[in-house]
Amino acid sequence: MSTAADLSFAPMGPSTQDAAGELLGAFLANDRHYRASSAAYGDEGEPALHRALALFLARPEIGCVWLAHRKGVAVGACVVCYAISTSRGALVAKLDDVTVRADAQGQGVGAAMLEALARWLRARGVTRIDSACHRGNAGAWRFYQRLGFVPLDEERIALALD
Repeated sequence: MSTAADLSFAPMGPSTQDAAGELLGAFLANDRHYRASSAAYGDEGEPALHRALALFLARPEIGCVWLAHRKGVAVGACVVCYAISTSRGALVAKLDDVTVRADAQGQGVGAAMLEALARWLRARGVTRIDSACHRGNAGAWRFYQRLGFVPLDEERIALALD
């Protein structure tokens, strides 16, 4: 069994775009909590994912796909988009689509990936990471709370503009 110590982390680049697409595509296709939310605003599937990955490469100032690698193989991914917080007067990051390959789960990959991401973001002036978690996803709630995330008394809402 591998440990988190043998992991490396970096934003997606052109050479890792396909691996990021595979990880995120599997997550988006199979996560029942994601599918429930996407039903409210629509999900354009794989073509939309590929457009999003291309946008992250073309516009790194808006965010990135953060990857965890073990021996050159992508085993974890998450999406980060930047925003400006009026309450912080600084950059914040919106975290989404956190996923770890099934054969790497339970080995500390997710925690190590987000801890490395937090260090990387802090070094770039980001002062907070915001995320959303489905109320019915008890495992995800425990995961985020172990990492120091605090539940907020608010609901996530969306308005599709197309």
